[in-house]
Amino acid sequence: MTTLAEKNEAPLWRAYWDLTKPGVVALLMVTAVIGMFLSTPGMVPLRVLVLGSLGLALAMMSSAVINQVMDQRIDAIMARTRNRPLVQGRVHTGAALFFAGLLCVLSLAILTFFINPLTAVLTFFGVIGYAVIYTLWLKRATPQNIVIGGLAGAIPPLLGWTAVTNEVHPHALLLVLIIFAWTPPHFWALAIHRRDEYAKADIPMLPVTHGLEFTKTAVLLYTIILLLTGLLPYLTGMSGLIYLAGSSLLGLGFLGYAIRLKFQSDPRIPMKTFGYSITYLFLLFLFLLLDHYFLFSFA
Repeated sequence: MTTLAEKNEAPLWRAYWDLTKPGVVALLMVTAVIGMFLSTPGMVPLRVLVLGSLGLALAMMSSAVINQVMDQRIDAIMARTRNRPLVQGRVHTGAALFFAGLLCVLSLAILTFFINPLTAVLTFFGVIGYAVIYTLWLKRATPQNIVIGGLAGAIPPLLGWTAVTNEVHPHALLLVLIIFAWTPPHFWALAIHRRDEYAKADIPMLPVTHGLEFTKTAVLLYTIILLLTGLLPYLTGMSGLIYLAGSSLLGLGFLGYAIRLKFQSDPRIPMKTFGYSITYLFLLFLFLLLDHYFLFSFA
């Protein structure tokens, strides 16, 4: 594990790289790229795959930087985030804002001129939704912040889809719905573990405003919703039996964690649930991809 002293001695490019939340961006990009492949029975054109992925990644990185700029006060209080570059003074606020703006402009330029304007417009609204509406307003205004604001984080597969087809397809919206349903149990599991820190930072996360038991119940109910939502690609004919089996097993696994979170007092379970939720989303989209090409290989 990299120590704080090592981070402070690291080259400047590493500080800017840390500003972009590369781990979060990587997970979102998996859903976006798979959205591209799900939009077509064949292969995604190489130009769209490369330039579309670059444009979307730059936009997500820009959102992450703006998020860290807006959350400096909160990040300085919470143990999970107090080593971020802005908090530690490795990057100045003005430089971070310029970096975020540059990433956003490059993203929109690539998407507008090399992909299509629809993807550029939807991407821009996604940046505004996450970096401004969620981070600056919803996060501080309501315990339902992650539910409402989760829509911005759920659109990457739609963006990948429109990058290839230049249209908003119902199946793409179904992918958005899955991530939208996944976001609350994913994030509330982390919020349960970090409840005291959110309370100290005066952020009205659900465990702070409604207590741990209420939040655990909400996680369980949303996990049931996610399990059912995960069946929709099969029920609508978008996917086949490979996806159905994978989605069912993954959903039942998530449900098992949610039940343990609700009824067991082990302090390790919230973070185990959070960790499983990341694995769940990655594997779910992988099953979508495998099933997609299996279906078309026999079509």
